[in-house]
Amino acid sequence: MENKGLRSCLLAIALIALLVVTFFGGFVVGSILPRNPLREALGLSATQPVNNNPVQPPKDASTGHDATDEVAPTEIVQATTLEELEELFKPFWESWNLLHENYVDQPLNDLVLMRGAIQGMLAATGDKHTSYMDPQQFQQANAEMEGEYTGIGAWVDTSGEYVEVISPMKGSPAEAAGLRAKDQVIAINGEDMTGIPGDLALKKILGPAGEPVTLTIRRGEETLEMTITRAVIQVPVVDYEMLEGNIAYVALHTFNEQATAQLRAALKELMAQNPKGLIFDLRSNGGGYLVTAIEVSSEFIANGVIMYEEYGDGSRETYRANTGGLATEIPLVVLINEGTASASEITAGAIQDYDRGTLIGVTSYGKGSVQNWIPLRSEEGGVRITIARWITPNEHQISEIGLTPDILVEYTQEEYEAGIDPQLNAAIEFFNNK
Repeated sequence: MENKGLRSCLLAIALIALLVVTFFGGFVVGSILPRNPLREALGLSATQPVNNNPVQPPKDASTGHDATDEVAPTEIVQATTLEELEELFKPFWESWNLLHENYVDQPLNDLVLMRGAIQGMLAATGDKHTSYMDPQQFQQANAEMEGEYTGIGAWVDTSGEYVEVISPMKGSPAEAAGLRAKDQVIAINGEDMTGIPGDLALKKILGPAGEPVTLTIRRGEETLEMTITRAVIQVPVVDYEMLEGNIAYVALHTFNEQATAQLRAALKELMAQNPKGLIFDLRSNGGGYLVTAIEVSSEFIANGVIMYEEYGDGSRETYRANTGGLATEIPLVVLINEGTASASEITAGAIQDYDRGTLIGVTSYGKGSVQNWIPLRSEEGGVRITIARWITPNEHQISEIGLTPDILVEYTQEEYEAGIDPQLNAAIEFFNNK
């Protein structure tokens, strides 16, 4: 694996040299991947190399011209020397020059073209979670994980045809407006978002606090329109209380930097009251940091594998429970729904595989891959690259499938509006019956 990493670095350096020669008076659009502090904090190994898979267009049988339909490449082409890189990128620079020489509206914005080229390259992997974020998007995405940002307050997926809501944040304008998991944003302020990349659509949703944004939502067969006033969003982390019947309740809303400390503080206070059971609410938790997922899982699982991380070459990294968990023996129920995603699925999946607790609710979101967010140099944004897939302790992959609850309990919009929570009620009943 070290040889592969060295080879990737050499290729990146060669690419920089090629770009510098071509743009001797301009800007550099490539950069090597340095040691990444975030990746090291997550306990991950060296950055995995990314294969280039250029697609050769087929010939039309009737005309002999290149067909426009995309097809899978018949072979994997990789440039291993500077000369091969120069040859490989000839069509790119030829297209660049032709665009500048012939495009009707001049002058062109080279910065926009450069960012578009990066975006297209990452999209060519075919992985919806591998993408480019411009400086504003990268700053916004990191601000969400740090605890505060400006927007409507919803975890979203920008990788599909439309921006899709993973879950609204508790107490946010998005929640107050009635946004729900799986809602798709098909228009923003009356502008159709068909064909607009998700990252660009998201920029239209974000904006200064106090300004409204009107979203047209597709919810199943229904189309809704809602106007939401943007605000400074304090990303919620933990809510907890003692319920009637001596049942402890704690809800974790995100896996950010504060999550582990706040969860442990809540558990200490709750466990001191000697509850007969604990309800751990992961509903509408869109996930967060992998290292936090391992720490949170370790509060409920005393020992053993929490998850496996499987790389493209078949190798694996094993993540085990940390010692010192505060709630490793108490009877446990975990609440999940369609907004339970990513890091929260890691935790719920490990609890389910070990029969450590009972999952109640509906099938979770189904995000079973791990991304590394790497900032680009010169503050040119960052790239989000899928570096592995995660697998539960019992070897289950949940991508596009999700976790199936042990006890299925639906939660309708009518019940929500009436202030009825059938999933929480089912968890309470579970303990009362025991």
